[in-house]
Amino acid sequence: MIRRDLSKSDETSFRTKSFSKKISTEKNKKTKSEILKFVQESEHSMVKIAAIDIDGIPRGKYIDKDKFESTLDNGASFCSVVFGWDCADELYDNTQSVGWHMGYSDFETSLDTNTFRTIPWEKDMPFLLMDYTDKKTGKSLEVCPRSLLKNVISKLEKEGFTPYVGCEYEFFNYLENAHGLKEKGFVDPKPITPGMFGYSLLRLSQNRGYVDSLMKNIPKFGIPLEGFHTETGPGVLEAAIQFSSALEAADRAVLFKMATKELAHPFGIIPTFMAKPSASLPGCGGHMHMSLKGKDGKPSFFEEGKEGNMSQTFRHFLAGQMHCLPQIMPMFAPTINSYKRFVEGYWAPTTATWGIENRTVSFRVIGGSPKSLRVEVRIPGADANPYLAVAASLASGLYGIKNKLELPTPVGGSAYGDKKELKQEALPKNLYEAALKMRDSPVAVELFGKTFVDHFSSTRIWEWRKYQQAVTNWEIERYFEII
Repeated sequence: MIRRDLSKSDETSFRTKSFSKKISTEKNKKTKSEILKFVQESEHSMVKIAAIDIDGIPRGKYIDKDKFESTLDNGASFCSVVFGWDCADELYDNTQSVGWHMGYSDFETSLDTNTFRTIPWEKDMPFLLMDYTDKKTGKSLEVCPRSLLKNVISKLEKEGFTPYVGCEYEFFNYLENAHGLKEKGFVDPKPITPGMFGYSLLRLSQNRGYVDSLMKNIPKFGIPLEGFHTETGPGVLEAAIQFSSALEAADRAVLFKMATKELAHPFGIIPTFMAKPSASLPGCGGHMHMSLKGKDGKPSFFEEGKEGNMSQTFRHFLAGQMHCLPQIMPMFAPTINSYKRFVEGYWAPTTATWGIENRTVSFRVIGGSPKSLRVEVRIPGADANPYLAVAASLASGLYGIKNKLELPTPVGGSAYGDKKELKQEALPKNLYEAALKMRDSPVAVELFGKTFVDHFSSTRIWEWRKYQQAVTNWEIERYFEII
């Protein structure tokens, strides 16, 4: 629920709305030689590196300085199992790109020097992200989420557009540790604060040490925060990450979640980015604000005098997002739990709709000036893989531009009304329905390629199968005694 300016000419030097410190994250990128010099002079003997798996989870390790220099020059092999197992490290049995049939051989990876930063809570340990790109051939692995987003951005740039994105996250926080939570069966975790206190300064002050640690360390980790506050719900916080170029925005989003979990641990706190951790409370959104600039550096979404000052490019972009949404839903809602969030009256959309300053729709148009006009994509939960969610939003928007899709009438009031009256396609009701729809969608294949669509939809069908095999607390409580 935070506004941001997505069209300033210099995105890399800004003054945050909530903090007075000036940060220039993208502007201060180090060269390869500067990184090597920093690492050699560092007190650390190791460098921390990570790749991001299909669920958006960082998978990585520490490598020594000499190995790091070689890896930076030549790339390195990394086990393909990163894309062959689920979030619980159980191996998929239904994927073709990765599996026992290819012996889980290594894939080639490359470190991205643009992601270099230091980890302040690890005594400035050097850190970089890598993606599955062969250093020698330049060929990217089609099932790698970060590589997929880079490919989508490249397609936009070929059409003359540069995308800008800002992510924001809502997340619950509990006074628990991993061992204790597992021992109690993840039942009734204790929130860091009671009650429904959105935008409460009191609740922030009652967890001052933890809050200060997040606000101090996360910007130092190269993730500038535009705003930070409590959301409605016990122990719920929300952070808005300053907008940036699209790939940088996804990097920041992934690392924000990682950083929050690591920083919470010393305080005896476990944050969760589940979409719906409680049946009786609103879920956790992972909203994205986005806009485009043209070759001339001017905002592509703004055209003065048009309805809402929305350019035809913006209208086509938005129409593409709405058209594609039901067909690529798992990229925004990738887990079983994701679909529990889409409940009317709980601040989450339930239809492929748009509106101006309307928080009940999937796509909320905000602002009216060249600097502020943008779309807030409200479909993703906090559980979405940022690379996939951003790629899905941008690719579907480009699809609308290229096909000159027409934008339907905006929803002026509540989008929780009659679906037939709204004349919009209802969204898939669960992960299985969504995965099948994506698997069989020619549009999804056109946007992301058959290899990715087959692999990703298979991983979501696997997730549904694991859920179908589970016996839940709800079933036990409902049937154990009385049936």
